[in-house]
Amino acid sequence: MGTNPSHFRGKTNSVESVSWGDAQMFCKKLTEQTKQTVRLPTEAEWEYSCRAGTRTAYYSGDTEKDLDRVAWNSANSKNTTHPVGQKEANVFGLYDMHGNVWQWCDDFWGDYPKEAAIDQKGPLKGFIRVLRGGSWDSDPGYCRSALRNLSDSGNRDVNNGFRVVVVSVSSRTP
Repeated sequence: MGTNPSHFRGKTNSVESVSWGDAQMFCKKLTEQTKQTVRLPTEAEWEYSCRAGTRTAYYSGDTEKDLDRVAWNSANSKNTTHPVGQKEANVFGLYDMHGNVWQWCDDFWGDYPKEAAIDQKGPLKGFIRVLRGGSWDSDPGYCRSALRNLSDSGNRDVNNGFRVVVVSVSSRTP
């Protein structure tokens, strides 16, 4: 993008202090450069990726000790982000799904089903967006797989970052 807005800089740290719109601009630019569709995950995709087949509070288990193995949060971060990949990945090989930075999702904020759903879609309009995962300054309970957070899409908070989905050529519909 040419600049790094992060407050906590590090060669392999998550980029933070980005708005939902900033994340969308990044996805658009990367799509143009790579000729592959790059986008933010839906909230349902994010949770599926985080849980990685588990039904526990965190993909690592139910206790704060289990969380400590996989996430930077208020109990262990020393008030800063950390390089990605220093904690254990989930079984899908994804790091930092819990903690480090809140992650923007594509969805608008709205009701989320309590019962099982397949590829749940959020509301079609709104201004408030969904964040998932917790961050370096979140209490451990805020890093749970199922916990949802919301923010104005223009918010560039030092806790907010994102991860992307790259749509493979074989999964595109004609």
